[in-house]
Amino acid sequence: MHSFLKFWAPVILWAVLISLFSTDQFSSSNTSRIIGPLVAWLIPNASPELQETIHHAIRKLGHWTEYFVLAWLVLRGFEGEPKRRLRRHWMAWTLALVLLYALGDELHQAFVPTRSARLADSMVDFLGGFCAVTWKYLRQSRSEEDLGKDEEAF
Repeated sequence: MHSFLKFWAPVILWAVLISLFSTDQFSSSNTSRIIGPLVAWLIPNASPELQETIHHAIRKLGHWTEYFVLAWLVLRGFEGEPKRRLRRHWMAWTLALVLLYALGDELHQAFVPTRSARLADSMVDFLGGFCAVTWKYLRQSRSEEDLGKDEEAF
């Protein structure tokens, strides 16, 4: 049980955090109250259109980041122990879980009056998860190549 909690509790907690971000408190109108003044302070001459564009970009980057972290945590959960090799079917399961959670998250937002459900947001979410899986795969492949070079040296 301890091992399960060690590797899967972070996934569950992060999923809860993503769900929290889908509430009214993190709607565009509410985040603009924080991001708008920050952009105005950083770029004093920014037009309202530029401020809105930056606000939109930050929100989309937030989607990407949430699901990049989620995928990374799910892969960590599947690996169980840090030294275990990443398996291809874990990558497929991770991407499936990320996609289902992203679609479910957007469905939830359809029922929040100040939010809207957009398939495009789910695709940005999935892209974040895909990037995490790809990064982890490339990192492992490079590590295995380096290990092979070290073995050839002996």
